[in-house]
Amino acid sequence: MHAYAIELSRELGLRPEQVDKTLALQEEGATVPFIARYRKEATGGLDEVQIQTILDRAAERSEFDARRETILRTIEGQGKLTPELTQALQKARTRAELEDLYLPYKPKRRTRAAIARERGLEPLADLLWKQEGRRGEDAQAQVRPFVNAEKGVPDVAAALAGARDICAERVAEDAALRRTARELCASRGRLGSSVVPAKKGETTKFEAYYAHEEPLAQAPSHRILALLRGEAEEVLRVKLSFPGDEVKGMLTSRVVTKPQALFAQELRAAAEDAWERLLEPSLESELRAELKERADRQAIGVFGENLRHLLLAPPAGTRPVVALDPGLRTGVKLVMLDDTGTVVETATLYTERSPDERARAARQFAAVVQKHHPELIAVGNGTGSREAEGFVREVLQQLGTKVPVVSVSEQGASVYSASEVAREEFPHLDVSLRGAVSIGRRLQDPLAELVKIDPKSIGVGQYQHDVEQGWLKKKLGEVVDSCVNAVGVDVNTASPQLLEHVSGVGPSLAKKLVAHRSQKGAFSTRRELLKVSGLGPKTFEQAAGFLRVRGPEPLDASAVHPERYPVVERMAKDLGVEVESLVGNGALVKKIDPKRYLGGDLGEMTLQDILSELEKPSRDPRGDFTALALREDLKTLEDVKEGMVLQGVVTNVTAFGAFVDVGVHQDGLVHVSQLSTRVVKDPSEVAKVGDRLTVKVLSVDLARKRLALSVRAVQEGGAAAPSAPASSGRPPGGSAKAPGGGREAREASSRRPPGDKPAPVEKKGPEPFNNPFRNLKR
Repeated sequence: MHAYAIELSRELGLRPEQVDKTLALQEEGATVPFIARYRKEATGGLDEVQIQTILDRAAERSEFDARRETILRTIEGQGKLTPELTQALQKARTRAELEDLYLPYKPKRRTRAAIARERGLEPLADLLWKQEGRRGEDAQAQVRPFVNAEKGVPDVAAALAGARDICAERVAEDAALRRTARELCASRGRLGSSVVPAKKGETTKFEAYYAHEEPLAQAPSHRILALLRGEAEEVLRVKLSFPGDEVKGMLTSRVVTKPQALFAQELRAAAEDAWERLLEPSLESELRAELKERADRQAIGVFGENLRHLLLAPPAGTRPVVALDPGLRTGVKLVMLDDTGTVVETATLYTERSPDERARAARQFAAVVQKHHPELIAVGNGTGSREAEGFVREVLQQLGTKVPVVSVSEQGASVYSASEVAREEFPHLDVSLRGAVSIGRRLQDPLAELVKIDPKSIGVGQYQHDVEQGWLKKKLGEVVDSCVNAVGVDVNTASPQLLEHVSGVGPSLAKKLVAHRSQKGAFSTRRELLKVSGLGPKTFEQAAGFLRVRGPEPLDASAVHPERYPVVERMAKDLGVEVESLVGNGALVKKIDPKRYLGGDLGEMTLQDILSELEKPSRDPRGDFTALALREDLKTLEDVKEGMVLQGVVTNVTAFGAFVDVGVHQDGLVHVSQLSTRVVKDPSEVAKVGDRLTVKVLSVDLARKRLALSVRAVQEGGAAAPSAPASSGRPPGGSAKAPGGGREAREASSRRPPGDKPAPVEKKGPEPFNNPFRNLKR
């Protein structure tokens, strides 16, 4: 049994053997997606979140134990390690407990207490600490022997001051006292902010926090991060205030146990000094750090969930797409992509500079449409997008052609366009045209494109540049890996950026896979993967089930792992058919008696997965795309009026609400209090990135570019959103099923896992604290 199995099983409410097996599989080199998908019997059916939590907690525990060992060795090296201290350190269960116990032995700068010790005042401090003698005795007579002008102790007062300093340090470094003081401060403390004098009277985005205070324990993550950002931008002063009198009372009552003792007053003064000079600033720093950590983890969790929903947005699939990257002065960049995402034509359309140029652009665009017959038109949602959409509709109307126009998020595309990845893909293509390619490919397959961009640049986070970057990178990496493996990857079409996220692969092997297929042609079976240098049996075990190969072996294009092919072959043989006839034939699959194949390491959960995959092979978990109809008469925030009922798509979910794109360049906020008629504590319970919502406009603030929306008002009023032209659409997160193509095309696109290509874009959407509901009390 793993050393942490029992402890973690109690913490997480799992069986010890589940934790033990999960940790054992990880130590053998198994990845989270592999364990969750193909080792269900071993873990008792744990999902990816549970598995990742086990691994994270085990890593934290290992780091904690390593720190404990370091502390033990350090104190032992000082010759101060006692059996009692060893036992206390071994019993410590939190980092704070551990560090509190270590504090008296920690190397420190030359403190006032250290100076007092150098002056020979420790024995006097012991007199104070032991509380011997009674009032009325000659205190000065006991202190006078410690007076020594040469050592810097000129008189009795100086001697007592030094002794108090030593006692104050003892109080501040006492683990039990620190723990109680910390608990009082954490539970009774308050978080406050005020505007710096230089900013008084100015209007800033932090105005709601110019005179703010709330209980420390109840401060939500988004507000903590907003206050800290305001402080970093030198607009706010952030202060933690504690129940000082209560803490001092606790300290003196615990330290001064003999109120009638000779030096009781001195010891009481030392305890109060310990709080004011040592403990309070120390605990403020400590609790600020804990507050920031708590807020970071919550914000990173929100970012991860938003990213997951964005990456798993339904793909439009293998359909020809005209992609437009709007520009007013520099022109609209046009790229025609075929159904595989290959660039077949490019152009720049000047639609806004003069009537002659607009007419010429219309002829160019019409020629592209008539020549290539696109099934979708993707328009980047940056500056000039509404003008570009209007231009497109004009031309389509003149042609008498109906092609869905879909607005696609440009977030992070500018980062991609100038990246090394983009330069390698399109060395001869202008940066702005690379952006248009990305816009179109995001519509065809958002997952395949978005993996090429740093997740922090995609714009679905909350304070992503303020949170701890190491944690953020780890979390987002886990989310991307999870999404890629959930969908599966076509090894013959995927980019190296996509392949590197496949279980067991990584960046180096991904490049080798691409190089191998470039030099020797497409892989025809999964077994051929073993011919790639660096891809051995263990990596094959981890990766094969997530890599799809279209070839003579039908199971190679499914999520059935090669280790289970013999079971499927037995099933087919028992039914008297070939495996090829069984795959995708629901009627035949239903005739299979599962009990006949149970045994060994094949349990009910894995067997059920196999049967589900045989019934619907390579099922894409992302679903089908349908375009969202938006009102064509709304182009800017000025066009939006209070009371309108609109349709929109959720672009970001935060701790305080959801931002919704209704097609006017300024996302509106549905505050958490307006998300439903019922009480909602966590916005992610009712809204996800990519969700379509019908909302009512509560207010429009043109000066601050703020749009307040409500779902609750629609539900209470029973209002329906006005119909919008079918030619205008916006996919959830940027992709989906286009109206054309039929069932076969949809199934083909769903079997074609992420392939390649991305686009430029400026950051979009208001800061999370740009909140029109800031004065509402929850």
